[in-house]
Amino acid sequence: MINKTEIEIAQNSWGNGIITIGKLKDNPKECKIFTVNFISKHYDFDSGDVQFKPTKASEKQFRSNNKSALSYFIGSDNDFTEDKGFALNPWTQVEFNNCSINIYDDIATAMGNYFFTDPSGEKTKVEFSFVYKKNKEGEIKIVLHHSSIPFKP
Repeated sequence: MINKTEIEIAQNSWGNGIITIGKLKDNPKECKIFTVNFISKHYDFDSGDVQFKPTKASEKQFRSNNKSALSYFIGSDNDFTEDKGFALNPWTQVEFNNCSINIYDDIATAMGNYFFTDPSGEKTKVEFSFVYKKNKEGEIKIVLHHSSIPFKP
């Protein structure tokens, strides 16, 4: 069974990974290696397609495989020309504010806001819905990731 603490640990790990990607942006080889490992650690692409709708994607807004996720995080893929590398922005903090976490045996859903802080201290608020699954090795993996900028009338 999955528990709330495991979800919070997974969220902190994900946020710290995003920060690390930004810190590595000036070393493209090391950054790519880290990001490939980050995706493998946090997303369940090894079991099949992940439902991934990242915040800043509109032309090819759904990313269901490793290649498309990697492009979103670090860019430089001609198949995804809109990608500039979301995680390359040197975020200094990623903070999850869960509205709710619901547990269903080895699956958990989490929804709320997360905040990305840039070097000037400005925070970007993003809405998220994640579904996590605990695999047979006991690892918590994302199987659905949907995030968006809040609606502004």
